[in-house]
Amino acid sequence: MDEKDLLAERFEAYRPHLRAVGYRMLGSLSEADDAVQEAWLRLSRSGAEGVGNLGGWLTTVVGRVCLDMLRSRGSRGEEPLDVVQVPDPLVSDVTGADPEQQALVADSVGLALLVVLETLAPAERLAFVLHDMFGVPFDEIAPMVGRTPTAARQLASRARRRVRSGAPAPDPDLARQREVVDAFLTASRGGDFDALVALLDPEVLLRADTGHGVTQVRGAAAVANQALLFRAAARFARPVLVNGTVGILTAPDGEAVAVMGLTIADGRVRTIEILADPERLQSLGLRG
Repeated sequence: MDEKDLLAERFEAYRPHLRAVGYRMLGSLSEADDAVQEAWLRLSRSGAEGVGNLGGWLTTVVGRVCLDMLRSRGSRGEEPLDVVQVPDPLVSDVTGADPEQQALVADSVGLALLVVLETLAPAERLAFVLHDMFGVPFDEIAPMVGRTPTAARQLASRARRRVRSGAPAPDPDLARQREVVDAFLTASRGGDFDALVALLDPEVLLRADTGHGVTQVRGAAAVANQALLFRAAARFARPVLVNGTVGILTAPDGEAVAVMGLTIADGRVRTIEILADPERLQSLGLRG
């Protein structure tokens, strides 16, 4: 095996980790793959000579590439952002995700968390993702964002507060999640408004992305009314795992028309993230 083949083999061992970094940073599977590919191009050009920790070096490269990609989105600089789209969902059968998806959704990276990450300024997102999710020290993050280590720590702390307030932790018991989802589907199919309200947290937040921006609806009664509009399509819906928690895939005739990620805590639905953008669903290859 020549030197470049050996380097490629070493890189491939890190690919799942690097893709997970890119997915958390960007919320897009295709963009995460682009960032990983850019890391490979840089490695293949420079080689690994003098790199003591290849995994750490590659993580830093992917982080820098993702930071540049975030900053270029609409040229919105370092200001906090509005949610302009629901991130790409990872959908698998309720029996479990495949190993590649498990690597992507480790640490309960649900859609609600990814949506909150979308609202962070790029430097905040980088500091939080690299430090809190992947253990990168602040003295390595600091030069990436042009700050001191103390300032980088403050970025992560600010991001952490927003994540805690905006992305509730789901019930870790998938069986309990499944009970709530099954009851939600039954109530939706039956048009049972009161049953729906009982399943929803009083401050439940629904975000729906149809490809023309994100619509937000808050409150149990308002979200229950939205669920009743889903009644006709609900008979084509089934429980699936969405980013590692129980959600819903709606696919008449086998073609996915909506993916619904739910955060369920204390027996009630706290957040609902819906991707119903036909182009993105097709690009993700989702089928019933």
